[in-house]
Amino acid sequence: MVKKPNLVFIFSDQQRQDTMACYGNNWIITPNLNALASRSFVFRNAYVGQPVCTPSRACIMTGLYPHTAGPVLNGIELSDDTYVIADLISSDYLCGYFGKWHLGHGDTPQHGFKTWVSTEDGYIGKFVRGGPLSNRSDYHQHLVDSGFTPDREMGEINTFSHNKLVTYPKEFQMAPYLGDRAAEFIEQNKSKPFVMYVSCVEPHSPYIGPLQDAYKPSDLPVGPTFLKKPENVSLLHRVKADYYLQYMESGDPSQDTYMTTWAAVGEDVTTEAGWRALRAHYFATISLVDSMVGKITDALEKAGLTDDTIVIFTSDHGDLLGDHGMLEKRSFYEESARVPLLMAIPGFTNSQKEIGGSFSHIDLVPTILDLLGQDVPDHLHGQSRLAVLEGKATLEDNDVIIEWNGIREGHFDRGMATPEIDRMNHSMWRSIVCNRWKLNLCTGDQNELFDLTSDAYEEHNLFNNPEHIDRIRDMTARIRMWQTRTHDTAKLPDV
Repeated sequence: MVKKPNLVFIFSDQQRQDTMACYGNNWIITPNLNALASRSFVFRNAYVGQPVCTPSRACIMTGLYPHTAGPVLNGIELSDDTYVIADLISSDYLCGYFGKWHLGHGDTPQHGFKTWVSTEDGYIGKFVRGGPLSNRSDYHQHLVDSGFTPDREMGEINTFSHNKLVTYPKEFQMAPYLGDRAAEFIEQNKSKPFVMYVSCVEPHSPYIGPLQDAYKPSDLPVGPTFLKKPENVSLLHRVKADYYLQYMESGDPSQDTYMTTWAAVGEDVTTEAGWRALRAHYFATISLVDSMVGKITDALEKAGLTDDTIVIFTSDHGDLLGDHGMLEKRSFYEESARVPLLMAIPGFTNSQKEIGGSFSHIDLVPTILDLLGQDVPDHLHGQSRLAVLEGKATLEDNDVIIEWNGIREGHFDRGMATPEIDRMNHSMWRSIVCNRWKLNLCTGDQNELFDLTSDAYEEHNLFNNPEHIDRIRDMTARIRMWQTRTHDTAKLPDV
């Protein structure tokens, strides 16, 4: 890079790690992501700060754990006093944000981002700063201008429900729209340094969409935990699996508001074939993400900026997709908490290079600041991993902490299927990944220990095995030291 480097940070919503060829998926059709990976550092084990949208995004944007950043669950707005990366970058850079914000009602530019393309009308009831919705987001206004009719009343004007949006043709989905807007931004600002964040909603449920016939469900591989109820694990996981799989035995899912509104819109959850189709629909939506990535990387190439621009791709969390008998996120299982992470950094590597060990999203902000030649503030919880990228250090001994901060009465985080599950979701959890072992701790439930090397699918909970008592005590001590350092007050069990 001969000039001050640009940054393009792209993140999808609810995209699990095994959705790319570089992670061993040899059948998914993602040519643009494959091309990006071919010139990127590919992080083998990248973990989110908390496996649910708002807290994870707070971690990605601030370099702080959710319990410090403030948004510890969905529906909590990020304070104006909490700095995000755009607040920390010098005025030499033009900072733009495109797409799903989810750290407040994303109707206007926030936190140092001067260019802003909004998409989030549907969250007005959760993040509004006062008053009804009076203006549509840029994306929803684009749909109105294109001749589509809103189906949802949101105050003074009507807008579009997510379930309606997914029925529109490919070119009118959010990801392609954001790709076009990002490409315009690149062309308009190619003569000045810029930082651009682009966040689409795909492949978040509903899994149905314009490309849902891309894959034959029966041809897609599944792992050993697919539609398998977990045993000897937390009560929460067992109860959730019982709930999600109940309709394969009896009952009418069409009468289940949670399943028909959120978790499995338009899907058949009464048969294994239906569950396989759900997975096929999910993987098909990733082609929308891939098209967005292609529009952005093509724009960089056309503008002559490929060699001057750092491109990072990741997701805010994964999706269980029937693995361990569950859907969506809100779990420490690898399918929920581990995500893809690519870093294409001109001058560092021109080919795909795998990074082993464990990486946390908490390190994204300090690493990016370091790459851009900016000061790294002392208040950040993470640390720069520039030395790892330079080949001077590794992540093999790096500990990763993942939070679950429960849900709270009177605060939005949609009801989780049943009152029993909601009650259990109030409990706080802390997880640590250490040398490919994972320890999940909660005062109100059964704790979990998994050997991720020999038990990659987390089928065997070893917490009560006396052979591992010293390991559990060591990993617990590491969590407690982290709690002290980050002022985390979550109560953990004595072990």
